[in-house]
Amino acid sequence: MNRIATTGFIAALLCCTAGQALGHFGMIIPEQSIITQEQKSTSLTLSFSHPFENIGMDFVQPKQFTVTANGKTSDLLSTLQPASVMGHQAWKCNYAFTRPGIYQFVMEPTPYWEAAEDLSIIHYTKTIIPAFGDDEGWDLPVGLPTEIIALQRPFGNYAGNSFTGQVLLKGTPVAGAEVEVEFYNEGNKLRAPSDYHITQVIKADGNGIFTFACPLAGWWGFAALNEADYTIKDPEGNEKAVEIGAVLWIYLDKLPEPQK
Repeated sequence: MNRIATTGFIAALLCCTAGQALGHFGMIIPEQSIITQEQKSTSLTLSFSHPFENIGMDFVQPKQFTVTANGKTSDLLSTLQPASVMGHQAWKCNYAFTRPGIYQFVMEPTPYWEAAEDLSIIHYTKTIIPAFGDDEGWDLPVGLPTEIIALQRPFGNYAGNSFTGQVLLKGTPVAGAEVEVEFYNEGNKLRAPSDYHITQVIKADGNGIFTFACPLAGWWGFAALNEADYTIKDPEGNEKAVEIGAVLWIYLDKLPEPQK
């Protein structure tokens, strides 16, 4: 292999490795994962980041931010205030819960142009919070262009539990969907033994169903990526492909200490 070819091969290899290491995830991370009579409100932080590596990206105001509960969807976009996550632009709001229910918080971002992949990215991101003991409706779709439906209750779980979900695209299960999984390494305390360990990958079955065991307590993000059936203009005005992602965040608690 000549020098020019070798240099090109190395550059391509480095780009490939960087792509494996840097998984983009839309993020909705609440301060409280379960709402009780003792804690009736929570703050929610919205960002677009690399959760395991704690690498942030500037995130312009989302196109939409809503909450769906008790059969009603409410617009929360006007409640967002500027914030900072991992040293980059993000958004934050406080939400007060007034009645029992399963609250599905959903964010549709403004399309993000990713020059390295030559496409725009839209991650429809969802986080589900139960309030005041309600336990019905956590498996209902919100009706997004693409989303992950929980087939196992997405709250009240311990680290080490598995999680099962189903990938939908236009309301239809995605056979063989590839699902990326990352742990939110808050505080950047953990180091992965290799790039492969940063973003885990699962293949869904013929009905778009996948299962993953979460070994650590904390927030876990699941992202199923597909190509949209439309294009968006890049900064130069050229029509380019669009990656749409169905993202779901769940929280797993530590096992309680044995009582003495």
